[in-house]
Amino acid sequence: MENAPPLEIVNQAIFTLHSNSNTKDKNEASKWLDDLQKSIYSWKIADELLQQKRDLYTCFFAAQTLRNKIENSFQELPVSSHQSLRDSLLAHVGGITADTDTIIVTQLCLALVDLALLLSSWKDPVPMILENLSKDESILTLLEIFILFPEEIDSRFLRLGSNRRKEINEHLKANGPQISEFLKFCMNSYGANPRYMNKILKCFNSWVRYSLVSPEFIGTSPLTQQVFSLLNSPDTTRELHDTAADCMCTLLTTFLLENIVHNQNPPQQGITEMDIFNGILALENAYHTSVAHEDTDKVSNYCRIFTVLGETYVEKMISSEMTPHYSIKALDLVLVCVGHFDYDIAEITFNLWYQLSDELYTKNSDQLNSFFKPYIERLIGALYRHAKMESDHTGLIDETESFYDFRQKVSQLIKDVAFIVGSGSIFKQMFLILQEPSTTWESTESALFVMQNVAKNILPEENEVIPKVVEAILNLPENTHIAVRYTSIMLLGELCDWIDSHPQSLQAVLNFLLFSLQQKNGLAPAAAISLTHICSANREQMTYHITGLIEISRSLDNFEISNELAIGLLKGFSLILSKVQAPQLQPVLREICSFQFLPLARIVEEVSVEAVQKGERNDPSYWIDRACAIIRHTNPNIRSTDIHPSVQILTDAWPLLSQVLEKYQTDVRIIERTCRLIRYGLRMVGKQASHLLEPLVKQMVLLYNQHRHSCFLYLGSILVDEFARLDDCINGLLEMLKAFIEPTFNMLQMDNGLKNNPNTVDDFFRLCSRFIECLPIAFLQSPLVTPIFQCALLSCSLDHTDAHTSVMKFFCNLLKCGKPNYRYPEIRDIVRGIIAQNGDALVVNLIHASIFYLHSYMLPDVADVLYELKLVDKDNMEKYLCTALDALPKKNSGGYVTATQQQLTAFKGSMLRADAVKAATIALKDFTRLYR
Repeated sequence: MENAPPLEIVNQAIFTLHSNSNTKDKNEASKWLDDLQKSIYSWKIADELLQQKRDLYTCFFAAQTLRNKIENSFQELPVSSHQSLRDSLLAHVGGITADTDTIIVTQLCLALVDLALLLSSWKDPVPMILENLSKDESILTLLEIFILFPEEIDSRFLRLGSNRRKEINEHLKANGPQISEFLKFCMNSYGANPRYMNKILKCFNSWVRYSLVSPEFIGTSPLTQQVFSLLNSPDTTRELHDTAADCMCTLLTTFLLENIVHNQNPPQQGITEMDIFNGILALENAYHTSVAHEDTDKVSNYCRIFTVLGETYVEKMISSEMTPHYSIKALDLVLVCVGHFDYDIAEITFNLWYQLSDELYTKNSDQLNSFFKPYIERLIGALYRHAKMESDHTGLIDETESFYDFRQKVSQLIKDVAFIVGSGSIFKQMFLILQEPSTTWESTESALFVMQNVAKNILPEENEVIPKVVEAILNLPENTHIAVRYTSIMLLGELCDWIDSHPQSLQAVLNFLLFSLQQKNGLAPAAAISLTHICSANREQMTYHITGLIEISRSLDNFEISNELAIGLLKGFSLILSKVQAPQLQPVLREICSFQFLPLARIVEEVSVEAVQKGERNDPSYWIDRACAIIRHTNPNIRSTDIHPSVQILTDAWPLLSQVLEKYQTDVRIIERTCRLIRYGLRMVGKQASHLLEPLVKQMVLLYNQHRHSCFLYLGSILVDEFARLDDCINGLLEMLKAFIEPTFNMLQMDNGLKNNPNTVDDFFRLCSRFIECLPIAFLQSPLVTPIFQCALLSCSLDHTDAHTSVMKFFCNLLKCGKPNYRYPEIRDIVRGIIAQNGDALVVNLIHASIFYLHSYMLPDVADVLYELKLVDKDNMEKYLCTALDALPKKNSGGYVTATQQQLTAFKGSMLRADAVKAATIALKDFTRLYR
């Protein structure tokens, strides 16, 4: 946008966006307004719109624009405009009335708070804001501002840097007493109004959560007592109850945990640890009252509080093996909530049980486990009750239902805590329920469901209960509820290890599962899953059932199962094939593969590209994915001197796969899957497939030039890995790389080319790394290295996880070739020459990317490169670091210092002293926080 548009045109665009029914006009208005917001003129326009106060939409647009500009484009403003912006914002915020929409209020308050955080020249924002807005009509606005202040300090968009955050924290802490007095005043003056009280408590919560007020204030504040009072009162409004519950959870995790549980000094006066603990125990009566009134929102709040209390005390609960800590009583409160009829309430507590389980697993103490065993037994009993289906439910649980998701979470929790009680004990506990004469079908199904989740952990030699359960399942009456049958089938699959130890039961189980697999009532998926488990666990014994497995493979499309489950079955069958002797393997493998390749061949001949229906049987991917499962998981033990039984199968399949690549070359989904199948085939037979290299590479290069599918680059890296050690393949592989480079670079050099094609970056540098690993001399002596290195330098700032990892690995592999002890001296000199030319640029790009573009979890890879560079070129590393640090901005757009000279020097010293990648990573992460 070259010029500032007239205000009337802006108003018209906003009106069109919100009030025009014409979609085209709305889209054009939206795009125009987006462009306006990105322009320098939007600062002044937003200010003028707020002064006009024309209507809700223009005010919201203006407030949102100001907030976004401050957050993302503050550097656009000259320093001379900072004070006028501050004064203008204070005026706009001061003009907020009771009629101002809450969305506009929030945006304006956020804009003011963000400005205060960014603007170093604004020395005392808290006292100034209090002074400017201390009038009755602005109290709610003030509270909103002070709710936001602590929360915005850690905003990832503002990139304040650790120095500024520390400075702001100190300022807020210094003003903590003033805020404390302000909150007391508000409570005394406006506390009778629930709307005001809600804001007051939210502000109190915000300052407590970020430790900006003293423990003494928290301990003696009437607000702390007010939280208990509101939670104990049945007349508290739901909104205020939610806020009070939030406050209580914050008091537990901040005040109690940090100051008492972690052995810090308690406040000199006021509320104590036992006061809080006993006060929460006393909330049990309020909980039961809410249950009686069927107020689920309040019940949920109490459950949250009890759960957080338990989480706060977990370390204390397990601190002694002699006597249980008194805080174990919190688990009784939590279990009361778990017993509530609504399973959503029980789910709130799950994190506590995971936390307790992790701690007990780490402690590995039988004595401690015995303390908690009764609680876990009660938990399992409650989960069994919650997992029950409704008695009038006629079918299976729909996977789209929330109850299905809940049962999945129950399944994970049972598996996690089972060791505390013992899987065998749980299994027996549920078996007793099955034996009760009056057990209903839903109780039976739920007991089987619980048994299913612990079955794999039961010792295979168990002979007391499991044989009876298996026999009962195999002899289920015809009229058994389908859900019971379904869960019984799933339980058999989880007992696969036990079945492996009891081969006499295998035939009967297989007959039962095959019968279930042929059913049309929804049981087939469970049978497929269980059969897959049994195939994986019983490979040796299942080799005697190969004929049956071939027939199942032939009939897969006659079963009511998804293609995903069919692929799972083929995976299980393939694991069994791996145990078959080589002479018998080829005909069996060929036959099972033919069940996939024959339909694929028909599709290639008969189905046009346009007629393909994704995921249907006329989709080539449908059959390719099945073939992938077979090839990937068939790993027979073949001596390197013997001909692999799959070589001829792969050779015979190549013309068909080549046809697929040719015909569906525009469909990246089909091409990726075909490349994956070829990849698994090459991995299986290795060098024995070298005769396929030339035709494969020719077709890959041709198609890549036309369509830029990055999967060809990935497949190229596999070819290098498998065939680089064959002398007659080296030239072909280098020619392949050369052919890939021009189209790759052309694509990446376009506007946003790197950002828009991260998969290409990932696969290309993986390919280059494979060349360094497998063909270092041929690769590094070629003229291709320099442009590839330059491309890698440009890719440093790409924040795509896989692409970033591949680029950094490329640098590391290259640098390792320059180490003094590298086996090829001529290569070592080439690498050192590359470093001499590009060392400065490499470190500058890596440091700049780490600070401004990359996520924190990506920094270890960067540190790895810097550490390798230091090992290769220790003499120049300090110079490289100095160049990179000198190029960094010393001050932020807000005028505050990002990194002092002392901090820059400390970082440089830490990097130079680092004796391992971990030390370099810590130094880099600490340094980047100065700018984030």
